[in-house]
Amino acid sequence: MKTLAVNGAGMATVDRGSGPPVLLVHGFPLDHSMWDAQIEALSSRFRVIAPDLRGFGPVGQPPSAGLQSAQPGAAVPQLVTMDRFADDLAALLDALGVGQRVVLVGLSMGGYIAFAFCRKYAARLRGLILCDTRAAADAPAAAAARHETADRVLREGPAPLADAMLPKLLAPQTLAQRPEIVAAVRKVILASDRRGIAAALRGMAQRPDFTPLLPQITCPTLVLVGQEDGLSTPDSMQALSRKIPGSQFVIISNAGHLPPLERPAETTAAIEAFLTGLAQEDRHSCLS
Repeated sequence: MKTLAVNGAGMATVDRGSGPPVLLVHGFPLDHSMWDAQIEALSSRFRVIAPDLRGFGPVGQPPSAGLQSAQPGAAVPQLVTMDRFADDLAALLDALGVGQRVVLVGLSMGGYIAFAFCRKYAARLRGLILCDTRAAADAPAAAAARHETADRVLREGPAPLADAMLPKLLAPQTLAQRPEIVAAVRKVILASDRRGIAAALRGMAQRPDFTPLLPQITCPTLVLVGQEDGLSTPDSMQALSRKIPGSQFVIISNAGHLPPLERPAETTAAIEAFLTGLAQEDRHSCLS
């Protein structure tokens, strides 16, 4: 990993492989490691970029040379909007010298950020992969609950959040039979900066309704969801997919809200098939 100065903060980032760029945006309250299997598999054919979002990732990681005032965990305001996360991603691509259009893969909160990126930086997108997310804004009660959770995390740390979220993030089969995944997700949540968690919760609470944006998405899009996801259900994700012209829809069996971790091979295969299709389209357009 390397740490780059991005909008006043340090963004720790995996940048591996070469070829068409693929930007992996993690969910809440996780970090880039949720994509480890996809990074390993895809980087043989693509340039895979997987950052820790502002306020997430290992706390206290030393800054790289020349980044004395910019490090993970630094410059975390009380609220980080989805637009600000999107601005960070655009600035990260600039810092990495990525001039090509990217395929942005966003899961859950990463999907909210993908919508903001699409609205602000559509010209930089070659494609979208939306995983286990939603376009609608929070209802008032849900927004209030996020603010309450943010206050509690600031008081007590991330442990209560981990206890509450794990049964919602993972499929029953994963919870019962894959203790290593449960332990890995818990470890990442517990290592998260409480300031980053609270800021993201407040930002998600005030995000706009992106539903009107869906019919305006013109880049190729894959919508992917875990079969057992109770937060972003297959039915709701299929309804989202139907609003995006020409989008593809894939269900990952025996997975909950985190298919890249729960079913890495199947999730990677779906992503790779989509990326391969785009690459073939690009080669054809270059030859025509």
